[in-house]
Amino acid sequence: MFNRHTTQRANQNISHGIKIILIVLSLLSVFGCTESDDSDTTTTSSSSTDESDIVYSELENTDDWSESTHEKLTTDEIIDNLDVIFDTSTVQKIRIVIESENWTVMNDDLDDLTTELNGSTDFSSLDNPIFVPSEFFYYSEEDGTWTEWYKVGIRFKGNSSLYNANSSKLPFKLDFDEFEDEYPEIDNQRFYGFKQLNLKNNYDDESEMHEVVANELFRDFGLVSAHSSFYALYINVDGSGDEENDIYYGLYTLVEEVDDTVIETQYYDNDDGNLYKPEDDAATFSSGTYDEDEYGLKTDDDETYTDITELYDVINDSTRTSSDDADWQADLEAIFDVDTFLKWLAANSVMQNWDTYGVMPHNFFLYNNPETGAFEWIPWDNNEALVDNEKALSLTMSSLDADEWPLIGYILDQTEYQTQYETYIEEFAKGYFNESSSTEYNLNDEFTEYQTLIEDYVESEGSDYTFTSESEFSDAVDELIEHTADRYDSAQRYIGW
Repeated sequence: MFNRHTTQRANQNISHGIKIILIVLSLLSVFGCTESDDSDTTTTSSSSTDESDIVYSELENTDDWSESTHEKLTTDEIIDNLDVIFDTSTVQKIRIVIESENWTVMNDDLDDLTTELNGSTDFSSLDNPIFVPSEFFYYSEEDGTWTEWYKVGIRFKGNSSLYNANSSKLPFKLDFDEFEDEYPEIDNQRFYGFKQLNLKNNYDDESEMHEVVANELFRDFGLVSAHSSFYALYINVDGSGDEENDIYYGLYTLVEEVDDTVIETQYYDNDDGNLYKPEDDAATFSSGTYDEDEYGLKTDDDETYTDITELYDVINDSTRTSSDDADWQADLEAIFDVDTFLKWLAANSVMQNWDTYGVMPHNFFLYNNPETGAFEWIPWDNNEALVDNEKALSLTMSSLDADEWPLIGYILDQTEYQTQYETYIEEFAKGYFNESSSTEYNLNDEFTEYQTLIEDYVESEGSDYTFTSESEFSDAVDELIEHTADRYDSAQRYIGW
């Protein structure tokens, strides 16, 4: 079995440029301010680094290529692969080889973007970091061999997790056919059916399991949510490509891309609807905030925004406050799946996750399901879930400004919806957070099992490639267990069962 936890933890292969970036950021970052970790906004940037700086070396062979591993697959085949690629019963391994010249391009570009940011937390003004080609290797535990994917696009990703990291353990996005124009041999290359994947660095998560556990909870509770799992990441940037020169970058969370396979596999035959990822003021849907530029349309088949406009208009319609609000409810339910939203709101509130709608205007998708014609809520970026934080909304929503966050405030103002919200709170808390008799599964057992699974990989992280320590990791798991009990008690007091 491949094991290289302690190999090459030193920083000698990390460019001088990125060290300077991280030192500057540690001085400039705004403490306590967290932004969404997945900006896909494209703007005009003053970056002096561009695609002309990328080195395109010769593709010598594609010997590992096979139809089942490297090419487009049917939806059923991708579904079968979910349990393999996102197997949470093990820590899988990836190694990525980036040519030294292209590693410099990545870091110079990040330097330019950081300079442009100039200490601000307005990440929406930035371009995405630049993609460069890399060689990607996946280790099969079953047969003990590495398989290669060719000229895979890799770039830095994220907002706070990138620009505020103050660590060499940075997050990455992968795109397996990003460079198919330059390398026709990899046309439509896929990784077991997946085109894009995210390697999240577990920023601000000393337990390194928030994302995995929260995604599992959402899906098990009947919500659409990305799959995620644990991966040990090794990177080589010295130009040799030799495994013995790899650097162990630490334990990462591999996360499925919503606008790649989440929609395809979880909506199946109804996967051709409009998908939005709202950001900033427009994401609140508060009156006066309508802005098509901030709705983040991810699909190309309909740029009229008629559906998202209808949702905005309905939620702010004056019939809501009329003597007979049944018409408003009917209009709302015609364009917005209120039941799915209430289920998410209950689960999110019980587990506590402040970095999303109700506190921050981001970290969710809206998918217009063609089967119903109504938007469904899809949670995203859950590294801040399962954490006690004073910013988090209470179960009563007592601190919520209903006009500022109308999807919560106006909906819960309706007695029928409030009752359903409370029903879901009780169902979720009893299902997962009751230490002695959870009806679904015991969340604390999940924490301790994952602790045993990942602790060697966490504790082997080098000082420049971690956001935790051996003692902090252990304490963080204990805090998760305490959090589970506290949240169950809070739900019980609120509902009064």
